[in-house]
Amino acid sequence: MPNAAARLVLPLLALVPLGFLGLFFAWPVVSIVGIGLGGSGVTEILASADTWRLVAFTLGQAAAATLVAVLAGMPLAYVLARCEVPGVGVVRTLVLVPFVLPTVVVGLAFRSLLPDGGVLSIVLANAFFNVAVVARTVGGLWAHTDRRAEEAARALGASRWRAFTSVVLPAIAPAVGSAAAVVFLFCATSFGVVLMLGGARYRTLETEIYLRTVDLFDLPGAAALSILQVVAVVAVLVIGAVARRRRETALRLRGRFETARRPVGGEWAVVGAALLVVIALLVPIVGLVAHSLTTMDGWRALSGTGVAGTLEVSAWEAAWNSIRAATDATILAMVLGVTAAVVLSQLRRGRVVLGETLDLALMLPLGVSAVTVGFGYLVTLGDLPFDLRTSPLLVPFAQALVITPLIVRTVLPVLRAIDERLRQAAGTLGAGPFRVWREVDLALAGRSLIAAAGFGYVVALGEFGATSFLARPDAPTLPVAIARLIARPGELNNEMAYAACVVLMVVTVLAVVLIERLTPAVGEF
Repeated sequence: MPNAAARLVLPLLALVPLGFLGLFFAWPVVSIVGIGLGGSGVTEILASADTWRLVAFTLGQAAAATLVAVLAGMPLAYVLARCEVPGVGVVRTLVLVPFVLPTVVVGLAFRSLLPDGGVLSIVLANAFFNVAVVARTVGGLWAHTDRRAEEAARALGASRWRAFTSVVLPAIAPAVGSAAAVVFLFCATSFGVVLMLGGARYRTLETEIYLRTVDLFDLPGAAALSILQVVAVVAVLVIGAVARRRRETALRLRGRFETARRPVGGEWAVVGAALLVVIALLVPIVGLVAHSLTTMDGWRALSGTGVAGTLEVSAWEAAWNSIRAATDATILAMVLGVTAAVVLSQLRRGRVVLGETLDLALMLPLGVSAVTVGFGYLVTLGDLPFDLRTSPLLVPFAQALVITPLIVRTVLPVLRAIDERLRQAAGTLGAGPFRVWREVDLALAGRSLIAAAGFGYVVALGEFGATSFLARPDAPTLPVAIARLIARPGELNNEMAYAACVVLMVVTVLAVVLIERLTPAVGEF
């Protein structure tokens, strides 16, 4: 994109995602926090020992889940990056499935395996979600490392472990740090899993904000906890941005090496460990399906509304609501995310600080409480010329906030990898900025756009945090309907919830398989 045109076009493009972020994220969050801080007792809450025990549990379970995810993801990263073994493509697909499964599905799956819930189930469930982040992020950089350095260390007498710790691990450390920061963020802000498995005994900042806002209507308390959460999220995002920048630098410097080959000797032990991790990832999924098939009553009842009218619509109607909301959210998020990725890919070449600031701002919705955002919608959006609080677009808007950062993270690395000389050559030949985008960027990043759309769609399909607060009783999405079925007593409700979870899981798995077949190994995830 020519420099003169870029200086004119980039600010206009940046206004699209920034305008949406300001109207549907910053304004609601600032308003709700301002209302809360206008009350009394905020200082007491921040000084309370109970608050800091809550913070300690939030960070502790996130750290434990991150450690488990990293340890489980490393063997998978090795297999995906270095091994030519039968079924490696299937492994790549299976690893991604847990990451996009709806939280209510995972929560119910682990509840069936560990009925008593507790800290262990929360840690394992959060790690289950995020193994894919470690495997694919670390595997992406590992595939770009030259095996010859490791082989040289072995030839000089180093053991396999010594060669790994002294040669390989420093080379892939930027990816490990980047993945760990992202996993920690996801685990620290986990909502559905903790809500379903922790109950009233184990709460994190996210679930406590929900309790204080929805059940207790304690806005000062929720606002104080939201401030703590935002501070922690910004710190993690900064750390993740630094690690991600180091990883992208490593990728640019090293190029691509053909390092995959058939394992030999002790490498088979790592392959075996990866196989055990895949089996462990399948156990909750298989258990959920098996439980749903113990009786067909739940499947037959999906056309109804549960015991004593638990739902106002049938589960199939809720599924249709999910499809419509996810479609609208994906279209909106693609416009916002791709526009943001284009701007960031250009700013990174000149105005680094501005680009990093915009990148950080776009990531914030992943870490701020969905309850805070949802309640802020109800407080602020009535002041617009058109009242959106009763609009069916409210849920897609909230879901678009959640999936836009994921779309940016999928598309941006691909755009940054495009050789700038191709754009300059197109500009020299007379192409304008939009034609350069169409002829160069779109042609080279087409697969990542398809992957981003599919990835965003399946995440929106299962989004629960914001949707649980905003969905109307007469128009619930399927995850919200499942949560309502679980919350109400009755064996039929329970069986319906398991059957509905399987329906949601099957749709998600099919979408992931299609994405992997069309667009293998693109983007950051």
